[in-house]
Amino acid sequence: MSAPFVTTLRTRGESIRLAPAGASEVMTIRVEIPEVWDVVRIEAAPSETVLGVKVAALAALVPGADHRRYVMKLRGFEVLDEHQTLVGAGAVDGSIFLLTHRRRRPVR
Repeated sequence: MSAPFVTTLRTRGESIRLAPAGASEVMTIRVEIPEVWDVVRIEAAPSETVLGVKVAALAALVPGADHRRYVMKLRGFEVLDEHQTLVGAGAVDGSIFLLTHRRRRPVR
């Protein structure tokens, strides 16, 4: 099986690994935060929660940010239950999540 397309796209630094060492199944996903114009690649077990991915991405791109002020979107729709697994949310190997502010912010 070939690597997903998202592994070839530019991201900040190395992949963030959330899967345990030696895990047999690992998904490679991409998390984009438009407010900072940056992206991370995350390698996670399919059983990892959406909240776990969200917290890891925020720690890498917006240190100190309150995760409750952000939402995760997959295929344009907000993931309403962030405690569900990546697979439960509909993610597959190569999925791209959008992580953005919960409320729209005015342009200054």
